[in-house]
Amino acid sequence: MEYRRITSIEDPLFKKMHQLMQNVFPPEEVLAFDLWKEPLEDPGIRVCVAVHEGEVVGATEYRYYEDLNVAMTDFTIIGQAGLGIGRFLAKKRLEDLNNWAAANGKQLYGMFAEIYDPYRVEHYEFGGIKPMDPYVRREVLSHLGYKRLDFPYVHPSWNNDGEAVTGLDLCFLPMDDSVNELPADLVVKFLKRYYSVLSNKPNSWYEMIENLEAKDTVTLLPI
Repeated sequence: MEYRRITSIEDPLFKKMHQLMQNVFPPEEVLAFDLWKEPLEDPGIRVCVAVHEGEVVGATEYRYYEDLNVAMTDFTIIGQAGLGIGRFLAKKRLEDLNNWAAANGKQLYGMFAEIYDPYRVEHYEFGGIKPMDPYVRREVLSHLGYKRLDFPYVHPSWNNDGEAVTGLDLCFLPMDDSVNELPADLVVKFLKRYYSVLSNKPNSWYEMIENLEAKDTVTLLPI
């Protein structure tokens, strides 16, 4: 299996990856094909695919904020069961991020990720691919060391229509497993930066930010 970075919408692998995203994710979570041009060319974002026998069987997008020394996994897609795609992507991603942080003169502090809470959201089928089932993914993230941030999380729709997407938790993987809380200021800075591309956010998102700004720390809980 190969780990390949995509930097252009003209790359034939990107068309296969975008189709895989449409097969797996709900429509409001998939950015339109043409809108991928700038993210793919952004040096601060990595879009990588797992290629098996010429086909894209998995993908992951992630980014690293050098000033905050934290990463964010935008998504991880496992297109088939039984190939070890999840472990392959997680391993290659972490290797890349550790090298990225080292080039920045730092040791990576940790990585954010969003995860559906299947106990609140049950209607997402994720293309019928069992490794993408929210129950399975939640357990996998827990085994990897991710922890849930203890606040009601609101995700602005990537349709940029001002709608709030609920049923998600914001999680964090600390590189030091003894870390059980994050500075609230770090969480606020990350969320403002991450969602700066969306001009139309719901009021509930701004209320969430205000509540976080009133805190000193945010507790990390088991998933």
